[in-house]
Amino acid sequence: MLAGLTIPDLALLMLCGVALDYAFGETPRWHPLVGFGKVAACIERHANRGAGRIGRGIAAWMLAVLPVTALAYAACDMAGAALHVLLLYVCLGLRSLRDHNLPIACALARGDVALARRLTSRIVSRDTSQATEADLAKASTESLLENGNDAVFGTLFWFVIAGGPGAVLYRLANTLDAMWGYRSSRYLHFGRAAARLDDALNFIPARLTALSYVLLANDRRTAWRCWREQARAWPSPNGGPVMASGAGGLGVALGGAAVYDGITEQRPPLGKGRAAGGHDIARAWELVQSAALLWLAIACAAGLTMYLVGARHA
Repeated sequence: MLAGLTIPDLALLMLCGVALDYAFGETPRWHPLVGFGKVAACIERHANRGAGRIGRGIAAWMLAVLPVTALAYAACDMAGAALHVLLLYVCLGLRSLRDHNLPIACALARGDVALARRLTSRIVSRDTSQATEADLAKASTESLLENGNDAVFGTLFWFVIAGGPGAVLYRLANTLDAMWGYRSSRYLHFGRAAARLDDALNFIPARLTALSYVLLANDRRTAWRCWREQARAWPSPNGGPVMASGAGGLGVALGGAAVYDGITEQRPPLGKGRAAGGHDIARAWELVQSAALLWLAIACAAGLTMYLVGARHA
């Protein structure tokens, strides 16, 4: 935990950061993570060449992440609580999940598949040009469940651990994994460090996210069973628990066929029940939102408890 921040402080700052994100969403013109992505792309172009690409990938990750995190730490020491809140707001993506996914549900409800394809292509890496309504609903639902961890709960977890700088470290690492963590010929070796470090940072948050989905599910037993039985087959060690528990909690079947670069991949099944439909996108959003409220309630309860205990012994 960052020096000078108590549990009541963190609870209050977390509440303020989430409130800012929910009220304003992404910055309209220039988002710091977009700027970071451009810098990271420049670093990759210069570093990802020649021999020793694993070592080059480690050095590139450190060059991209550590100076920004150190600057955030130093700035928070000088600026105090307000900067912690601002950094959490910048790193969170709760409202953006709603703003990017609910329009897909609306387009599908109107039967506008062409628009739904365009909107879905902005949030997933799979090919949506020939996707059916069922494919689009599945893609959006999967994205909501998985990014609930990446854009919300992982950020909140590391904020609790290390305040604003913790949130910054996590989101930068997560961004590099999204950019470099592929098993393609270009990134197989260079991006290995980014993928492994993101796995490590997400190990605990992903399982707390999965547990949150289970606790909030209508059928907790099914959500738990899907987590325990299906997660290990998923390629991502952290995406598996999150998506399996979420799909089981929603009572829908996810996974299966998806097209990447013109090639249809058969992915392991997730969840249990009928195929996801357009209305399940809103249900997935409600699950993520409810989990966020649960985390806030737990943080506030812990903060209030520690405050009262401290006041009693003052």
